[in-house]
Amino acid sequence: MTERTLWHPVAQSSEVVSAPFSVLLLEQPLVLWRNTEGLVQSFVDRCPHRGARLSMGRVENGHLECPYHGWQFSSGGQCVKVPAVPDFTPPASQRVQAFEVQEAYGLIWVRLEPSDSQLPVFAAETDEHLRKVNCGPYDVAASAPRIIENFLDMSHFGFVHEGWLGSRDATAIATYKVESTSTGVLATGCKAVQPQSNLHSTQAAEVEYTYEVTAAYTAVLTKIPAEGTSKQGWREQIGLFICPVTPETSRVWFRLAVADFESTDEQLQTFQHTIFVQDQPVLESQLPKALPLDPRAEMHSAADRMSSAYRRFLKAQEIAFGTC
Repeated sequence: MTERTLWHPVAQSSEVVSAPFSVLLLEQPLVLWRNTEGLVQSFVDRCPHRGARLSMGRVENGHLECPYHGWQFSSGGQCVKVPAVPDFTPPASQRVQAFEVQEAYGLIWVRLEPSDSQLPVFAAETDEHLRKVNCGPYDVAASAPRIIENFLDMSHFGFVHEGWLGSRDATAIATYKVESTSTGVLATGCKAVQPQSNLHSTQAAEVEYTYEVTAAYTAVLTKIPAEGTSKQGWREQIGLFICPVTPETSRVWFRLAVADFESTDEQLQTFQHTIFVQDQPVLESQLPKALPLDPRAEMHSAADRMSSAYRRFLKAQEIAFGTC
C-alpha cells in the first residue's frame, strides 16, 4: 500500500460545477470537471496534444475542451474532437490520463493508482440525528502526517487552546487505551478538562473522546456523551480529511456531525475556525516539516502513545509522502 493507491480528498463538491477546476494531489496537477450526467471526472491537467493546462479550458457539449486548440475529451479521457481536422476520428490512443473519482462527505476524492483501498469511514454520516457541516479548506504549510498527529494530541490543549479546549491549571493527561485496527489506530478513554469544548459551553467540564486514524491522512474524533445529558447516545463526530498537496503542504477540511440544529452553519464553522487557526502557526513552525518515523528522532512521553502508534502505522504502511 502506498499513498498513490489511497483515496484522497481534493476539493469540495460545491467547488466543481460548470467549469474545470484545478487541484494538486501528491504533487500531481489534476483537472476536475462534471459531464452531462453530473459525474465528476479527474484528468491529468495537461493536454496530450501540446501540453496546455486543461483547467484553463471549458466544458463544451459534455466534453472537456482544451483552451489552446479546442481538442475535446470525453468522460474517461478519450479524445473525441480535433477542430482543425473536423472529419478526423481520433483513435483510442489519443486520450488524456484519467483517474478514479468518488464523492462522499461533501468532498471529491481521487485515487491515482488502482487498488482495493476503500474510502475512509465517517460513521456519523448515516446518523440522521446529526447535522453535517464542512469547514475549510485550509491551506497549511505543514505535512499531512504532522496535521493528523496534532489532531490526535490532547497534551497541547492547555497551551495552544488555553481558555478553549484546555487550561494551564489542568494539563495532566489520564491514561488511555490505544489499539490497532484494520484501517489504522484507535484511542479510547481520552479525557480532558475543557473550559469551552463547544459553541454552547458555559462552564468547564471533563469531556471524553475517542480518536481514530481511519487512513494515512484521515482521522475522526468522537465525543462520548456524559451521563444525564439530553444528547446521551448521540455520538457527535469531527472528521479531519487532508489532501497531501506536496510533502510539506496540505489542504485541510473538517466535517462536523453535531446535534446542534440551532446554530447557523457560519457559527459552527467560526468555532472550528477559531480552534484550527490556533493550531496552524504552531504546525507550520515544526521542523522537520515531514513527520519523523524513526522513534529516536524526537523525544516522547507517556501522553504520546497515540501519536507514536500513528507513526508505527505509517511506517508499516510504507507511507513516504510527508514522512522522513
